[in-house]
Amino acid sequence: MLALIRYAVPAAQADEFVAQARDILDLFAAQPGYLRGQLGRSVDEPDLWALVSEWEGAGFYRRALGAARMAMYPLMTLMINEPSAFEPVDASPAAPSAVLDQT
Repeated sequence: MLALIRYAVPAAQADEFVAQARDILDLFAAQPGYLRGQLGRSVDEPDLWALVSEWEGAGFYRRALGAARMAMYPLMTLMINEPSAFEPVDASPAAPSAVLDQT
């Protein structure tokens, strides 16, 4: 399951936001079912950020939200109100490894 939480962060708050987002990722990482996560920033709109995480299932993610609620609370005013949980329906295969021609 993929979780995507987007935030609109004014430039003046970016450093504080990054520190708080790292804390959230650390809290998520300590939760059962967590696979990986990262923080990203839009290359086209620098005030738009995304906190992305992957989970074994939606139940794990929802329970982790409860555990991280207090850390997430200060950022709620920056959060874009939209659905955040996505179920994979199709994925591309991993890229093949480069093979050197040894002839």
